[in-house]
Amino acid sequence: MTILVVGATGETGQLVVKQLLDCGEKVRVIVRYPDKLSETILSHQNISIITVGNVLQINKLEMRDYVKDCDAVISCLGHNLTLRGIFGPPFKLVTDVTKLICHAIKENKPQRTIKYILMNTTGNSNKNQRETVSLAEKCVLGIIRLLVPPHRDNEKAADYLRVEIGQDNLEIEWIAVRPDSLLNLEEVTKYSIFPSPIRSAIFNPGKTSRINVAHFMSELIINEELWEQWKGQMPVIYNENSVVEGGNT
Repeated sequence: MTILVVGATGETGQLVVKQLLDCGEKVRVIVRYPDKLSETILSHQNISIITVGNVLQINKLEMRDYVKDCDAVISCLGHNLTLRGIFGPPFKLVTDVTKLICHAIKENKPQRTIKYILMNTTGNSNKNQRETVSLAEKCVLGIIRLLVPPHRDNEKAADYLRVEIGQDNLEIEWIAVRPDSLLNLEEVTKYSIFPSPIRSAIFNPGKTSRINVAHFMSELIINEELWEQWKGQMPVIYNENSVVEGGNT
């Protein structure tokens, strides 16, 4: 199996790549700075590195070549947590790359369905579900949506998959994985998956380790039964202690 990973030099992206390589999969990455990848990844026999100045500068024909022969795509793209990264262009990085890749997949007319996993956030509600959000949280999220472009970008990217790709697309199946507040741990720990948040992303957030997110996304690609369980959905992932402490709040 060959998996294309974008956002591979990020903290979660590198963990995803390593998980897939450890499972014996072939991984193709699109990166601006290959030297940001770990030596373990760079020296692996199953890694293929595509170096580009800016992923948004890739044209449609080039992207068609990059996704050709890929069985799945994982997007761990995000905005840099700096003033320029949060408030400066590109404002629709995640959305535009998601559209570009999906268009390329469809133009290739694959003979099999391609899997697409988008790393998203619990701050984004799944509008296909009746997710309960308090009035206070709606107000805060509305302000964030207005003032913080990356949040709006995350919402638009998931909406594109949810509405434009939809549930019955013969060429692309998708899952948008929603972690809560991210933290770094060295090892995979117990975690739980829910269809919708069980905690308030604003007033009672839980914790999700990046390595657990990477493990879950890798398992979605490798485990066909798990994929069938969650395809077309926006599962929420929490570290186990967040579930115990949070309850159904």
